[in-house]
Amino acid sequence: MGGWRNAVQEAAASKPLFLTIYATVILGIVVSSFYVFSAIYSPSASATQSVSTSWLSSPPLSQNGVPVIIGRSINISQPSTATSQSGSNQLRPIWEPPPSNSKMPPLKSFSLTKELVGERAKDNVIVVTFGNFAFMDFILTWVKHLTDLGVSNLLVGAMDTELLKALYWKGVPVFDMGSHMSTIDVGWGSPTFHKMGREKVLLINAILPFGYELLMCDTDMVWLKNPLPYLARYPDADLLTSSDQVTPTVVDDSLADWKQVGASYNIGIFHWRPTEPAIKLAKEWKDMLLADDKIWDQNGFNELVRKQVGPAVDSDSGLFYAYDGNLKVGVLPESIFCSGHTYFVQAMYEQLRLEPYALHTTFQYAGTEGKRHRLREAMVFYDPPEYYDAPVEEFGPAIDIREYSFLSNPSLPQQVKDSWLDVQLCQEGTEDCHASSNTSRPGLLRFPKRSSEETTREEKFRNRVKRYVGIWCCVDSHNPGHIYYDMYWDEKPDWKPIPPQTPEDDHPPF
Repeated sequence: MGGWRNAVQEAAASKPLFLTIYATVILGIVVSSFYVFSAIYSPSASATQSVSTSWLSSPPLSQNGVPVIIGRSINISQPSTATSQSGSNQLRPIWEPPPSNSKMPPLKSFSLTKELVGERAKDNVIVVTFGNFAFMDFILTWVKHLTDLGVSNLLVGAMDTELLKALYWKGVPVFDMGSHMSTIDVGWGSPTFHKMGREKVLLINAILPFGYELLMCDTDMVWLKNPLPYLARYPDADLLTSSDQVTPTVVDDSLADWKQVGASYNIGIFHWRPTEPAIKLAKEWKDMLLADDKIWDQNGFNELVRKQVGPAVDSDSGLFYAYDGNLKVGVLPESIFCSGHTYFVQAMYEQLRLEPYALHTTFQYAGTEGKRHRLREAMVFYDPPEYYDAPVEEFGPAIDIREYSFLSNPSLPQQVKDSWLDVQLCQEGTEDCHASSNTSRPGLLRFPKRSSEETTREEKFRNRVKRYVGIWCCVDSHNPGHIYYDMYWDEKPDWKPIPPQTPEDDHPPF
């Protein structure tokens, strides 16, 4: 007890020192509290603490996938706006996948936001495509061509979760469109196909208010040359669009002669600037399609833009006024922003000795498979190695028929090149020609009738043959204006070559 009293007396004797220490502690607490509350309620606090929705800016992950904790708070600082818009070097390079032992961020972190677009944009331009999992190989081809050309300011919209996950783990910048689309190929002209078209219009309306220029592309096209310098040549254009024109309107790389373009403007490749006239057009286009689900998105676009065509904006740019008289439009030249017809059939760019920028697989039959085949023929489609050296049993015994350019493709693996068998024809009886007509005894391979092996073989063969055919085109004054050809029509006494009569009938007879 006496010891306690002595301590009190000593403390009282040293009261000035005690009060000084006490005051210092209290002052420190007050100052710290002031800074804490300032950080919480200051205008910039939300920007500092908000998590970017880009997969490239999610919180840093430890090796077990848990966010790294620094000073008891999650480190989620963002790059500055200026750095993001100019193309931040801090972003993970495209094709560099996340660590294999990391966890995938939550789905909500893949939402489309202005910040996400800003992180990927360069020179205020963003290049976008979208699709579902059925077009995964097309999308990878699209991305690969752009990155090979040095273009990294791109984003891919995923219409289903399966595609989003697959692209994320491959290191491709992806965002969630929230479409909940089927993962299968929907088929051209089907109701789901038209739904995908409306998704494009909604996407354009979502991105333009962010203030970025938008180069919107379909997944069934590839870039053969960096298009951004070409598009930058026309800074006054509100909209630059491709077309279905199949006859040349110009013989150089200038914009098409809009007075001669009688074919439809094609919305598979078009460049939007975030101007008032362009935003107005996008909104009216969206309202039109949402009000009537029977309107094809491209037809609606053409109807609006062609409300007024002309006059020219000036004497030499190739731009013209359209839509409401305020929209400045340019039509990309058909010879170098190629359709399937001007590229594969006419090779218009070769005739005019020009270098093509783009190839869009329009004017192709046999659906998606026909588009793949055309791109493979041109050796611009990226297939996995097993495509070049693997049996395919889905359609029965492998026929081993490939596109004519198969053996010339640079992607052909070395083991396939080493397996070539060179055959030389010679005239029998000439020197070094040892032809022989000896063959094994001819015969037929029979299976018991209705055996499971025979039935399975026939089903596979039918599955293959059904996909050999495409659609008949075109039927005048009818929507849809095509007829699906059925290879087994003769087995159906009531079959008639007529167009689909309802949206539910608008699909190939698989």
